[in-house]
Amino acid sequence: MKAILTLDNLASGLVTTIWTPVFVAIFLAIIAYAFWPRNKAEFDKAAQLPLREE
Repeated sequence: MKAILTLDNLASGLVTTIWTPVFVAIFLAIIAYAFWPRNKAEFDKAAQLPLREE
């Protein structure tokens, strides 16, 4: 039996082969940015904002 190429099958294949790796790469870039040592001072400063009294 031949596989029927439908829009649903095509869209599912496109999402799996293209968008999943793209979103994984974006996610890993965000994680790398958050844990990069150069950004520690900026994030520590931002973490103290709710505790600051003005």
